[in-house]
Amino acid sequence: MIAKKDFCDVVKMIEKRRQEAYKKVNEEMVVLYWDMGKYLSDRIQSSKWGSKVIENLADFLKERYPTLKGFNRAGLYRMIQFYETYKDNEIVSPLVRRISWSNNLLILSGTKSIEEKEFYIKMCIKENYSKRELNRQIATGYYLRYMLSDGKALPSNDKEINDDEFPSTKILDVYSLEFLDLPNEFKEKDLKKAIVSNLKHFILEMGSSFTFIGEEYKVSVGNNDYFIDLLFYNREFSCLVAVELKIGEFMPEYISKMDFYLEVLDRHYRKENENPSVGIILCSSKNDTVVKYASSRSVSPTMISEFKTKLINKELLKNKLKELNLIVESVDSK
Repeated sequence: MIAKKDFCDVVKMIEKRRQEAYKKVNEEMVVLYWDMGKYLSDRIQSSKWGSKVIENLADFLKERYPTLKGFNRAGLYRMIQFYETYKDNEIVSPLVRRISWSNNLLILSGTKSIEEKEFYIKMCIKENYSKRELNRQIATGYYLRYMLSDGKALPSNDKEINDDEFPSTKILDVYSLEFLDLPNEFKEKDLKKAIVSNLKHFILEMGSSFTFIGEEYKVSVGNNDYFIDLLFYNREFSCLVAVELKIGEFMPEYISKMDFYLEVLDRHYRKENENPSVGIILCSSKNDTVVKYASSRSVSPTMISEFKTKLINKELLKNKLKELNLIVESVDSK
């Protein structure tokens, strides 16, 4: 008797074709909105049409296509904005058709600079964000946090902002864990439990290349057992990633403990074809000077990052990025 599991290949074929069909339809719709935006923009720029004509066109289309959505007055102006925003950008303009129209609209309305727009478009392509996931990344200032990070990345990952594979998988200085919904006071075990219970959101924040291996992951040396808070594997860069959670301020001794874990992982758990293991120490706060001193003699790839359990103020991030850019500009001018 044939079991239902024997039909799995059929289901996979159907799902694959459905996804490809959806992508093709989406691409054609985005191209339509681009062409419509270009047509209307050119007409307005040539002074052949005024704003009143857009309203008349919206009424005409409603009468001709009563079930057609998105072609009202506001929708037509969004198409114009869409085209005029990217028309002169040779890098971004071909990419917009690779993401959904709803994601394009989120990026248009939720970002300001063309650099930020480019960042999120490429992130959508790389991480395959849903509308909800993209909205969350914009709301938590992911771009700002990325740009404010010190540039440390996972092994063999030194891409720059203009490279085709950007955004790369960078270890951020600050992670937003607002989705954990933790109280004002909590213990490390509460933090760990909340992360494991919300792994999908945690991996969204860290990057989709991270695969969860386990919590309290046991490693043995001699006759002693030791436990790594969280252990991940990064598929893109073929390395184990050990994560230690600390609810207080970063302490220098955390480095030596992580060095020990990474040495054990590399000697006894890493496979021959994998890169050296990476460590991430997540603290609720850190002093950059202390981190610099503590890390100066450590040869292991360990990054120290902060986590925030409340929504991060984007205005503060914007001001910090402006300050950083001013410092860079002053250094370059000397």
